[in-house]
Amino acid sequence: MEQSYFGGIWCGLKTLATGLKVTIKEYLAPKSTEQYPENRKTTLHVAKRHRGRLVFKRNEDGTHKCTACTLCEKSCPNGTIKLMAHMEEDPETGRKKKMLDDYQYNLGDCMFCQLCTNACNFDAIEFTNDFENSVFDRDSLVLHLDKEIYQGGSLPGLLDGGAPMEIGKFNTKTK
Repeated sequence: MEQSYFGGIWCGLKTLATGLKVTIKEYLAPKSTEQYPENRKTTLHVAKRHRGRLVFKRNEDGTHKCTACTLCEKSCPNGTIKLMAHMEEDPETGRKKKMLDDYQYNLGDCMFCQLCTNACNFDAIEFTNDFENSVFDRDSLVLHLDKEIYQGGSLPGLLDGGAPMEIGKFNTKTK
């Protein structure tokens, strides 16, 4: 069925009016903006299982659990973990043992796939939900996990999930 010339113009104007109606309705609706980063200490909720960055688990005396077995390095699909170790004789047993020299983790290249933590037989590494890792220099994203003692995120209570989650309620400002 062919439309006449004026029928085509009418159909086009009708479609244009429908689009403008949707646009004007959205333009006039009240806007709400979550106030981040100003109110992030009171409103930000991060799931406990969120994978934000890799950290070493420590023993009670502060030493790390890593035995330099290189399973995490081998399981990493894009090589973000690099281990350097040397063999040393254990004075107690007289056997040679691998000792960790450096554990480099490149946060900028990590895919957060958690294959490294699944491969670790000694429960030495874990992901925390600390997500604020923005920097101006990519070289500062290379972390030496054996030399740093992770004290928690930049937000209070972040490791426990941050602010309590209230579904449907946000600290917002209507504009």
